[in-house]
Amino acid sequence: MSILKVARMGHPVLRAKARTVDKLEVKQPAVQEFIDSLIDTMFEYSGVGLAAPQVHESLRIFVAMLDADGQGEGDATVFINPEITVVGDLKVEGWEGCLSIPDVRGRVPRAQHIRISALDRTAKRFELELKDFPARVVQHESDHLDGVLFFDRMKSLESLTYLEEYSRYHARRDKDDDEDDD
Repeated sequence: MSILKVARMGHPVLRAKARTVDKLEVKQPAVQEFIDSLIDTMFEYSGVGLAAPQVHESLRIFVAMLDADGQGEGDATVFINPEITVVGDLKVEGWEGCLSIPDVRGRVPRAQHIRISALDRTAKRFELELKDFPARVVQHESDHLDGVLFFDRMKSLESLTYLEEYSRYHARRDKDDDEDDD
């Protein structure tokens, strides 16, 4: 296991559609070691998700933290060859960032409720139903497998901000808005 180099916006791997991983390939030591390194890299950079193309591997694999508050507590879930189905019509706009676009944030509309089917790291199919933040993380990471960056999903670039300005001007206001909803 090792910490992998993260591809930054502009690298062609981030705009290419990743290839499907064969079930037999999933169990190979090289793929298992890659998954471990993907998880280690996500934690090293304090991410809540990381897709294979973000570390220069054009494979349909991503890892994600599915805790509701986004604090990255617990174990990472491995998704191989994921397929997402949107449940309902509700879209919610929320702040997103990306390890491949460091120090930048923007408001992105995403489906509030999804169902995802994927292979786990043992090549066994599983299905999850996710809402809110975990659904956002999974949609963001799944987009990477199709060469889509969060900028591509934004309605406008008006909310685009550097992390420092987000922390100064937007994070506190969003927190206050959340508290008002209680």
